[in-house]
Amino acid sequence: MKFSTERLILRTITENDTKDILNVRSNPEINRFLHRIPPKDSLEALEFILNIKRKTVNNEILFRGIYFPISSKLIGTICLWKFSEDRKTAELGYELLPEYHGKGIMSEAVNFILNYGFNKLNLEKIEAFTNKNNLNSIKLLQKSNFILNKNRKDEKYPENLIFELNKI
Repeated sequence: MKFSTERLILRTITENDTKDILNVRSNPEINRFLHRIPPKDSLEALEFILNIKRKTVNNEILFRGIYFPISSKLIGTICLWKFSEDRKTAELGYELLPEYHGKGIMSEAVNFILNYGFNKLNLEKIEAFTNKNNLNSIKLLQKSNFILNKNRKDEKYPENLIFELNKI
C-alpha cells in the first residue's frame, strides 16, 4: 500500500531498499539517541526488511519508507508499532537522514501517520518515546500536539521521555 502527502511518498519497503535501509539504520547521527545495534552490512539490512515484512503480514506493525516522488531513494522511515492487545494504543517511531532535518519532512509524515492511525486504525492513543536530549524529536512531537506524560517512566531506558497523543 502506498500513501502520499503533499511532498512525500510513504510506501512499504522492499528488498530493493536494502542499501538505503543500511544507510539509514547505520547512520551515526540517527543512532546517537537510539538503543539498537545498527546493521553491519547489506545482509543484516535485508534481514531487517524481511522481518518488517513478516510483522506487517501479522499486523504487528505499520512501517513505511519515506521517499520523494521523483526519487526511489529512501530518506527515512516512520511506523506505528507495539500495538496494545486491544489495538487501541500504538507507539510512533521515525527516523530521517540528517541532511533532511529541519525541512518539515518528518512533520508531514507524522501528521499523515497520526491521521491514519486515528481515523483508519481506530487508535485512541499514540505514544512516542524519545531521548531527553533529542531536542529535534521533542520539538517534532510538541508541534504534532503530543503531551509529555511526566508521570510515566521508561523502565528500560530511563533517559527517555514519554509523549502521548489522544484521539480528539
